[in-house]
Amino acid sequence: MQKTVLILYVLVTWLVAEELKPWSTKLNTLTPFEKHVIIDKGTERAFSGQYVYTKEDGTYTCKVCGVPLYRSDDKFDSHCGWPSFDDAIPGAIKEVPDADGRRIEIVCANCGAHLGHVFKGEGFTDKNVRHCVNSVSLNFQKKKAQTPAFKKAYFAGGCFWGVEYYLEKIDGVKEVTSGFMGGHMKDPGYYDVVRKDTGHLETVEVVYEPSKVSYETLAKTFFEIHDPTQVDGQGPDIGSQYLSAVFVSNTEERKTIERLIGILEGKGLKIATKVLPKAPFYRAEAYHQDYYQRKGSKPYCHRRVKRF
Repeated sequence: MQKTVLILYVLVTWLVAEELKPWSTKLNTLTPFEKHVIIDKGTERAFSGQYVYTKEDGTYTCKVCGVPLYRSDDKFDSHCGWPSFDDAIPGAIKEVPDADGRRIEIVCANCGAHLGHVFKGEGFTDKNVRHCVNSVSLNFQKKKAQTPAFKKAYFAGGCFWGVEYYLEKIDGVKEVTSGFMGGHMKDPGYYDVVRKDTGHLETVEVVYEPSKVSYETLAKTFFEIHDPTQVDGQGPDIGSQYLSAVFVSNTEERKTIERLIGILEGKGLKIATKVLPKAPFYRAEAYHQDYYQRKGSKPYCHRRVKRF
């Protein structure tokens, strides 16, 4: 009997080694205990594994070949002492009857690395399956936090202090920067625009998150915080640098602005706002940024007027 068991053990060990040959380099980096579990089909001590209590979002991969095996959404606490999953990534796991004929072994379908055993009918979850896996057979890839996708919009409506003041209060707007756009001089300063007739308009760059606020909402706010019918500036600020304009980055933005202008003109307003293609934007000097916020006052030439 003992001789038969020994022969079976040697045979199984050889078969596993043969299946793992393509990953021999990786196998050489395993610790003796990792080899004991992954190759010799050993078992961790209960409640000793690294991933017994892991609850973070991510994917569990094979320690040997790196193939994704389990998703964190399928992990549950069975209180058995080993990481438990009620499902695996389709095609990632292969079930193999144990040599003793009593249990079902689970191995990586890609490389054959030993993972643990699967049990059915225990009633832990609705799927009624428990993949009992050794932590040492796994690696965990934490799900990366998604970086919000931001876009930029450009509006000129008189003194950029006031336009910035109102637009940066909109939920979903990350940042508003005062600057210059639309002229023929590279990297102009404030006094260049005022004194040298550079052709630039005082413009704000709005960095916003489309999942929270739409371009149309920004544009509607723009048309309501300044007088889009004034042709020579804005309020008491007279001059070409104070003209009303929207610099559009694409056809979709242009259509949105033209549609909103159509709505306003349908209400009897003669809109002076120009729709211009996006041009290089130049940030204004630091003392122009967040002017009213730093000063603790409100705009003198901008106010909100409901138009939509």
